[in-house]
Amino acid sequence: MTRLLGVFLLVAVLFGVLMASNPNASDPENLQDMARRQGFYSILTLGAGLLIITGGIDLSIGSLVGLSAVAFAVLMGKGVPPTVAVILVLCGSMVIGLVHGLLITQLRLQPFLVTLCGLFVYRGLAKQLSASDIGLGTARNSPGVTPAFLADLERWVTLAQGKAFGVPIILVLSLALAGVLAALLHGSVYGRYLYAIGGNEQAARYAGIPTDRYKIFAYVTCSWLAGLAGVLELLDVGAASPPQAGTLYELYAITGAVLGGCSLRGGEGTVVGILLGTAVLPLIKTLIIFLQVPDSIEYTIIGLALLVGTVGDELFKRRAANRGG
Repeated sequence: MTRLLGVFLLVAVLFGVLMASNPNASDPENLQDMARRQGFYSILTLGAGLLIITGGIDLSIGSLVGLSAVAFAVLMGKGVPPTVAVILVLCGSMVIGLVHGLLITQLRLQPFLVTLCGLFVYRGLAKQLSASDIGLGTARNSPGVTPAFLADLERWVTLAQGKAFGVPIILVLSLALAGVLAALLHGSVYGRYLYAIGGNEQAARYAGIPTDRYKIFAYVTCSWLAGLAGVLELLDVGAASPPQAGTLYELYAITGAVLGGCSLRGGEGTVVGILLGTAVLPLIKTLIIFLQVPDSIEYTIIGLALLVGTVGDELFKRRAANRGG
């Protein structure tokens, strides 16, 4: 609870500083844009947080977002109906997560190594699918396009860019996903299994928990959310660049999860904390823009934020150990 309060205060302070930094910061359009980005990054961070809780990690999230966005555009450009293209992309991302899980659980490879390889492989596949930027314009001008195709596409664009009761739909979607994940982690025996695996996998296995099955589930879920984020990014932005789409998103996701209280050792973290941690970096990024700070410092801040989160995690661990002793 103390840690959650600390993250909440950090978010509140950053938001207050942002509002005071520039009169335009409180403009409704800017607030809507911040809410949309919060929703987008929350989707990625929920997947990363789930993995970290189980003791895993995925460095390929950003590349998978890029591959999903490019694949979605390419499929529609070939005349595949948007809804079918979405299903194919999401199924493909789940297969990628399944491959990650099998390599890690069956061959006992290190998650860091498996997903680092994936980072390069998926970026390369995205470049092979399209040699140049590709987007919704390609889909709308694809051969044999029909009114039904365009209507289906517009429904998906509305999902990514639209609002529900004045709130960006993508934020509503992320909160709904957070609710499902919270019910799983905090309200079911399966969630306790996931925490047990992250806390001590060997003990969990001796207790009869099918650890491999749950770890695979976590990797499939993380990849599925990355695939969903790729689809939403293409629909929101309108185009995807194979070399750049999703670049460094894994850092935003992992940093947000760690700042929100997910221990890199596994076995700790809450959905509320993940959502709060997700808000930190987008707020910092917006603050940098309004203060006209050079873009180059953004990555420095991301690295320092991750370092602070890691140091904080270690200090909390030691404090808890001293109390227990």
